[in-house]
Order: sequence, then C-alpha cells, then structure tokens
Amino acid sequence: MNKLLVITLMLCAGQLIAQEEPKMEVNELINKWHKAASEADFDTYFGILAEDGVFIGTDASENWQNDDFRAFSKPYFDRGKAWSFTTIERNIYMNESGNFAWFDELLDTRMEICRGSGVLQKEDGKWRIKHYVLSITIPNEDVDVVSAIKKEKDSLFILNKKLR
Repeated sequence: MNKLLVITLMLCAGQLIAQEEPKMEVNELINKWHKAASEADFDTYFGILAEDGVFIGTDASENWQNDDFRAFSKPYFDRGKAWSFTTIERNIYMNESGNFAWFDELLDTRMEICRGSGVLQKEDGKWRIKHYVLSITIPNEDVDVVSAIKKEKDSLFILNKKLR
C-alpha cells in the first residue's frame, strides 16, 4: 500500500513539474523582453514580439501593429533609452495543449504602477508575444479626478473617430 502511495505521489509531482516548466519559460521570456527594452536592444525586443504581434499602449490612440510599433519605437531604441519596466508581480496561465499562455503583471515604471497583460503563442518551438496591453493603474478613489482631467481630450478623440 505504501509503495502505491509513493508511486502516485511521484507521478503527481512529475506532472506538476512538467506543467511549471512552460510557465518558467514564459516568465523568463517576458523578463528578457522587458530587459531588452531597458537596454535598448531593438533586435531582441522585436524578436520576441510575433510578426503579427500587437502592442496596446496607454494612450487611446496606441493600438500598434508590429510594423507601426517598430517604426514608432526605433528612435527611442536608437537613442539608447527605450523604457524600463520592473516587474512587481506576474501571473501566468497556460492552455492544456501548452502552446498558448496568457499573463497579467504589475509593473514599476516612470508612470508609477502600471498593469501589463498579454498573450503568447509557441511558434516553431519558440514562444512569441502575440498581444500586449499596458495600462496605467488608477486608485479607485482618484478615478473621478483623473476622468475630469482627460474628459476634454477623450471627447475630441471620440469625435475624431466618429468622423472617420
């Protein structure tokens, strides 16, 4: 009976370890991506973003497809200073097949605390970021103040979108 229990526990532990390995890979890749931005390593940064990857920035106008995001970002990387995000916490989730992962993270940035979230896909044996969203966090008690500050620009943005 004891042998059966030990074998069962070993199999369960093996499965847990096998599930954690892809999460560790994804975690290391996201860390590498953020590090590449802080070191202005353009090739590494955009090598991690999928060819059809999307980056959603903090401004309402920032829905960057890969090529446009490259063009926007290149001058910052060329100056040797892109942006620096330090992870405070991160949660990673995987599908059962192990070829899709999604995550959320809290980041320390020049904009104070931000939230990032993203989706990765394993392509040709390599993880790539397919979609990333960066948001500025706002304490609930400050939402009315922030909303008032951005009301005019948001109204103009909406009007401009409707006119198109």
